[in-house]
Amino acid sequence: MTGAGATAAVRTEFAFTLPVGYVDDAGVCHREGRMRLATARDEILPLRDPRVRDNEAYLTVILLSRVITELGTVPSVNPGVVENMFAADLAFLQDMYRRVNAEGHTLIEVTCPACEHGFAVDSTGARGDGGEGRGAAASRLGES
Repeated sequence: MTGAGATAAVRTEFAFTLPVGYVDDAGVCHREGRMRLATARDEILPLRDPRVRDNEAYLTVILLSRVITELGTVPSVNPGVVENMFAADLAFLQDMYRRVNAEGHTLIEVTCPACEHGFAVDSTGARGDGGEGRGAAASRLGES
């Protein structure tokens, strides 16, 4: 569809695969998940949380718990789940949050060292879910 009536689809959720995986209390490792775009509310409300006031680094934990919509068979992703993630997974999710909310996608432009052909790679590890989307403003997650 083209012209004045055309509307671009906004991609609001992105699949991911954690590098290590969250291990729950039963010893089950959860690696596959989904993250949605953050809203202004997601970034503003945690600033009122006393845990964030005591330690600014905790903002990352609350923001991620608000925007991760799915993580394996974990019934609910809450700050406790994010707190117990491995550092590699936390860093991965911080980078993904920054990419989808600042850049609107999870693609990285790369060049083959052998033939110098340029192409895009999905940085989430998810298969077939690089896509295009429109992101919100840049967040503080990538700044720590």
